[in-house]
Formats: sequence, C-alpha cells, structure tokens
Amino acid sequence: MKTFIGIAFTFFLLAVQSIRADDNHQAGIFNDETLGEVTFHVSCTPPAQKLFNQAIAMLHSFWYDEAEKTFRYVTTVDKDCAMGHWGVAMSLYRQLWATPPTPEELQKGRDALQRAKQLMTKTDRERAYLEVAGYLYPDDEMIDYGTRKLAYQKAMEQVLAHNPDDSEAAIFYALALISTASPKDKTYSNQKRALNLLQEVLQKEPGHPGVAHYIIHGSDYPELARFGLKAAREYAQIAPAVPHALHMPSHIFIRLGKWQEAVHSNLAAYHAAKRYAKKNAQMAAWDQQMHFMDYLIYAYLQTGQTEKAEEILREVQAIKKAHPENTTSAYAFAAIPARYAVERGNWHEAARLNIDPADFPWKKFGWCEAITHFARGLGAARIGKIDEARSILHQIEALRDSDKTANKHYTADQIEMQRLAVAAWIAYGEGKSKKAEKLMRASAELEDATEKDNVTPGAIKPARELLGELLLELKKPQEALEEFETSLTQTPNRRNGIYGAAQAAKLTGDEQKAHHYERQLQELITTGEIHSIE
Repeated sequence: MKTFIGIAFTFFLLAVQSIRADDNHQAGIFNDETLGEVTFHVSCTPPAQKLFNQAIAMLHSFWYDEAEKTFRYVTTVDKDCAMGHWGVAMSLYRQLWATPPTPEELQKGRDALQRAKQLMTKTDRERAYLEVAGYLYPDDEMIDYGTRKLAYQKAMEQVLAHNPDDSEAAIFYALALISTASPKDKTYSNQKRALNLLQEVLQKEPGHPGVAHYIIHGSDYPELARFGLKAAREYAQIAPAVPHALHMPSHIFIRLGKWQEAVHSNLAAYHAAKRYAKKNAQMAAWDQQMHFMDYLIYAYLQTGQTEKAEEILREVQAIKKAHPENTTSAYAFAAIPARYAVERGNWHEAARLNIDPADFPWKKFGWCEAITHFARGLGAARIGKIDEARSILHQIEALRDSDKTANKHYTADQIEMQRLAVAAWIAYGEGKSKKAEKLMRASAELEDATEKDNVTPGAIKPARELLGELLLELKKPQEALEEFETSLTQTPNRRNGIYGAAQAAKLTGDEQKAHHYERQLQELITTGEIHSIE
C-alpha cells in the first residue's frame, strides 16, 4: 500500500509540474527544469544557444512539434545559426515511430538543410551533423525509409568516432542503433550496444532526458526490461513538462507487469496530452493522447478495473477525428475496442465489433484494420459462428497479402499471426483438433520470432496464452500449463495468463501450483500488483 501511495503521489506532483509548464509556455520559452538538462554547444548567440538546448531537450523526448517550433524560433533569434535549421530537419525525423515521413515532411527537411548549408558553418563538428542529416533527406525519393535510416546510423557512428567526447553524438548514435534494430534479432545486439553507450553518458549527465528515454526504448523487450526500470522511474521526473515523458516509463512497467505504475504513468500523460491539445486549439483528438489511452486501458484490464476501462472505451468511441491520421491513431482506434472485448472474454461483443470511425483512411493502415477483424473472427469462431468467422478470415488474408505486396513485411507477419489464430479456432469449431493445435502453435512461434512495435503495449491476445486456452479446450491441461507459464515469462502478471495457469494446474492435480496462481490472481485483483514478484 505504501508503494501504491508513493507512486500515486509522485505522478500527482509530476502532473502539477506539467500544468505549470503548460501555463508558462510560449513558443520557444520553457522552464529548463521541466524539460531536462541538455548542453549541446553550437556556434550561435547566447540567447539562441539557450533556446537551442531547450529544443534539443524536446527533440530527445519526442516532442517533435514543439521542438520544430523552438528550432524555428532559434533561427529568428540568430539568423546565422545554421544548426537551428538542422534542428528543424531532425524534428521531422521520427525514427522510432511506425509512420515514415510524408513527402511534404521530406521536402521540409530538405529545405531546412538547404538553408543551413547557405549559412557559414563554423566547426567541423557542426558540418558533420549537417552532412549526416542529409542521409535522411536524399534528393532521390526512391531510396526507401529503412535504407535512409541505416545510412544515417552508419554516418552517425563516424561522427562519434571523430568526436569521442561528444555526449550528444553518443546519444544520437544510440538512438539510431535502436531504430535500426531488427525485430527478428533475438540477441539484441544493437540495443545492447546502445545501452552501453547510454550508460557511459549517464555517469556524466544523469539529468539528460535523452539518456533516460533511450534506455527505456533500448530495454523495451522481455529479456532486457529489468535494465530499464531505474530509468523508467526517473524519466518522468527529469522532463515532467512533456506528455511523452510521463507516458514512456509505462513501456517498462507493462513489460514487468507493474500495472499500478503503468496506470499512474498513463493517467498523467493522458491529462497532459488533453491540456496540450486544448491549449493548441486542436479540434481533433491528438494521436498521442489516443496512444496513452491504449496503454491505460490495457493496464486497467489487467487489474480488473473494468468500469474505468469502459470509460476509456466510450471516450475513444466518441472520437470521430484524430490528428494526425497515422499509425498511432489508427492503432488506438482499432485496439481499444478489441482489447475491451477480448480481454474480458466477451466473444459475442468481439464478434459484433465494427471498423470505426468508418471514414478514417483505413486503407493506409491495413495492419491496424486487421486488429478489428482478428477480434471479430476470434469472437465468431468461439461462439460457434463458423461461417461468419471464415468470411472474416478472408478479409484478414486480403490485408496480409496487401502488406506483403507493398513490402511491409513486419506488418504482414503481424497480420499473419492473427490469421493463424483465427484459423485455429475455426478448425477447433469444425472439430479438427489436430489442425487447430498446429495452426495455433504456428501463430505462437511466429510471435516468438519477432517483437512488438512501440505503438502497442502488447498483443490484443498473446498467441501462447491463446494456445493455452485452446489446449484446455482440447483436454490437455499439462500442455496448457506449460504454454501459460511460457507466456507469463514474456508478458508477466497478465490476468488471463495467471487465470489460465491456475485452471490448468488444478486440472493436472497440482494443487500447490494452482493455489500459487490463485493467490497471485487474488492479489492482482485486490491491490493491482503482485508483490511477490519484483
């Protein structure tokens, strides 16, 4: 209980600081204490240098819109500050986010770098930063996003090699390593290299927002999450003005099954995002607010806070316009209703889900649209509407094939996991037990072979957890128990995983293990935490 009160009070204080920051903020004017401590020396006037440091702090916290505004302000305060234009270009490069830059953003980046090159660059270091940014904005638009990211990463490595004492070079290179890591590399070589670099900078600059932020991103994997817990508990205090900084710790909290901390993190971020949108007179819902809502409903559902989860659902269902219309908003629109139905095991509700909002440009986001069809297909199959489930399966297949044709291999694989799962439960409904198990195992193995995207707190339903449920239906409790326990190592403290493990253990006759999981489940429901696991 002391832990719960402490967490709640910490995020209350952070929310107060965030409100004060909103009240004090004008374009390019911020209290440094609410952004973090950054010193990036550039050849500009002292007033421009101060603003430049603030803009870099915003950039490192992925507050891209505010960073761009502030970098542009730098170029008006000091018209000869070439690095201000570099900052504008870097604010348009959102390298860990799922949606690549639009053609308009690419042109804006090129224009900013062109303006920088027209000014006198006074140091080799600054010239190097400008040259490296050029890899992100080539004149040849046929160079794909992944190729540009990799070229930038390799060039940033050279900047660090020539400037070994430059903390910013180390931080930007670490982020580039994380952004180019393959989701299929289970050695996490890029992430580990990045974490080593960031730990070195941390010793010198403990209040730097980018260090804490990127340690969290570099640790956002089941096998590495424990290494990010300290940074997660510090980052929001380093940059309390930034909605993303209030949210980001929950990536680690969710990885470790620390649901109350995840709730408080995202509540603080959600309220900060709503204030930011209101202050900027946004008529549509800000995509970041919706992102925080998805993480929040996920945590609420794990602790059995169904009424609060329903409030989030109703709010997102009332949203008819998001800004920008990108993967982040598309994912939240699809995932939140799907989670609410599937996590509660309400298969009739899942089967009735619709693509909503109907006028959203879903054709651009097939992976996100597939989430709704996955929930519908799974729901239909599990209530015996096999013909309906088969029809939905064809829709999922079409979306998978479309992404394959477009060389969107990661999202095609994500859709394929869902297709296999729906096909498995259709086979079960048809009485084809062996086929059902084979398909469901294939889904789980595919999920094991890759990683989740940053846009999501987790799968709508982990494939191994779903495999455990299927094995229970097939009267194979020992195998089911093994799958639930394997799933819980990847997604600790998930309510349905614990419940399934308790059921399976009881059916095997292992009363001690059944009691262990039942005790965990009760603790999770009553306190929102499992204190026996750290």
